[in-house]
Order: sequence, then structure tokens, then C-alpha cells
Amino acid sequence: MIHALYSGFITFLIALALGEPIVRYLRRRRIGKQISEYLPEHQKKAGTPTFGGFIIWLPTLVVTAVAVDWWNHQSILLPLGMIAVTAAAGFVDDLGTLQDRRQGGLSWRFKLGFTAVFALGAAIVLYRYIEVESINIPYVGSYGLGLFYIPLAAAIIVATTSAVAVSDGLDGLVGGTTLIAFIAYGIIGFIQGQEFVATFAFIIAGANLGYLWYNAHPARVIMGDTGALALGSSLAVVSLMTGQWLLLPLIGIIFVVEAGSNILQIGSYKLTGRRIFRRAPFHHHLELIGWAETQIVTRFWIIGIAAAMLGVALALEVPER
Repeated sequence: MIHALYSGFITFLIALALGEPIVRYLRRRRIGKQISEYLPEHQKKAGTPTFGGFIIWLPTLVVTAVAVDWWNHQSILLPLGMIAVTAAAGFVDDLGTLQDRRQGGLSWRFKLGFTAVFALGAAIVLYRYIEVESINIPYVGSYGLGLFYIPLAAAIIVATTSAVAVSDGLDGLVGGTTLIAFIAYGIIGFIQGQEFVATFAFIIAGANLGYLWYNAHPARVIMGDTGALALGSSLAVVSLMTGQWLLLPLIGIIFVVEAGSNILQIGSYKLTGRRIFRRAPFHHHLELIGWAETQIVTRFWIIGIAAAMLGVALALEVPER
């Protein structure tokens, strides 16, 4: 646990040190994000540098290579691989959302299909090589799922990746809520004796903490899909590696609410022609009814912390067989 905490702290320091030159470089190159015309209250953020995900992933890769005994725990290459492919897709998408760019970002259908292909590959690796194909139910026990685990794990990765990306819309929202979730799974990994998983989770948490220094309201940089897609996919894989993926909707309850509000809004409009929320995802609805941006983010963090504490407690309530 001490090693994991030191690793997270060192990653935070590296992210903090790298953040300033990265932000300055992005500003100097005028790599600013274009804000949707459907968000008039956010137009003041137009031109804020994007690609802030690099502040998270560069320190994560450096510290993981040194601090995680990956040659004896090669399974850690799986979440690293998912980070690489989803961050690459996010990077291409972010290029299309820059100001003065004629081409748009990637379509949601492409991103969904792209993620699904690699999620299926990750699920097969989890099942065949890492051998984590069970469901852990608090107060009940652990049960193997057999081949059914593969499509289920793939669906979890796709859903989490999409939900985290949907939640990215306010300064500090996704950075803070994923930080909380990774700390929760780091604790779970340590309790299970998977120190390398715990270390990896705390490394990402530390990198996220460094990123938040620059993303605190008013944000100097936005993570973009370069950060959000990779955070979602790696969080899903870490939860699957601990076997406590059933608790992911609780630990990541904010992502469930945000993605769920989008689904409900689209479904309601297509079926009835009416909207349930003033605007989806839910954080925009709260803005339109008068909540301040910092108020929404802080309260979402509070909910995330409470849910993470409950999630860790429930993870301890799975009887050993």
C-alpha cells in the first residue's frame, strides 16, 4: 500500500510539472476547443485548449513502467493497451472539435463500434489469460459465468467508456469523479492482494489529481475525448480485473446518472416528442434550473465519494468460497 501511495504521489508531481508547459504549448499553437452552439452559456469557454488528457497519460505511462512490476504481472498491459487505443480515437475526435476546423469529430456510431471491437478483444483476454470470469455478489458469494462473461465484460467496457465521455462537460467533473473511482478500486485491489492493480489505480488517480490543478474552474485546459475515453475504458478494465465490476455502477454512480439522462432524453423525444430534462446530460439540466457550475461539480464529487465508500464496504462483504 505504501508503494502504491508513493507511486500515486510521484505521478501527481510529474503531472503537475508537465501540465504548465503542455498548457502553454497548446495556447501558443491556439489549439482551442469549439463549443457547441447548443450550449450558449458555455461560449465563454470557446478557445480553451483541449488535449488535456496528455497531462494524465504521459505521467501514467512513465510511472507505470517504473513502479509496476509489469514483467511479472503482464496483465497490467491490458488496461494500458485500452488506454492507448481509446486515447488515440479520442485524439482524432478532438482534432475535429477544434476552432476553425471544417471537418467534425468522429461520429458517436464510429466511436461506439471502435470501442466495441477492442472491448471484445479485452474481454477475451480477461477470460482466457487473466482468468477473471466470475461475478462477485455481496453477502452471497462468487460464481463463475463461463463464456457468458466475454460479451458481458465487453458490454461493461463499452458502457463505461461511453458514460464517462458523456459526463465530460463541466470543469473538474470527470477528472474528480474518475479520481474517486480509481481510488476506490485501488483500495479494493490492495485488499485482494493485487498490489500491482492497486498501484496502477493510484497512479492514474495521482495523474488525474495533477490534471485537476489545471482543469479547476475556470479551466485552463480541457481533457477532451483524449482523456475521457481512455479514463472510461481503463476504469472498466480495472474493475473487471478486481472481479468487482458489479459494484461499478455504484462506485461510478455519476456516470450512470449522466449517461442514463441522455438515454432517457433521446428515448422520450423519439417516442413522445417530449423532453424529460431541459437539456441532457443531467449536469446541463441542473445548470438551466439555476445551479452554478462549481456547485454541480462539488455536489457530484460528494455523491461520488459517498458511493465509493459504500462500494468498497460492499466489496468486503463477498463471502469467500
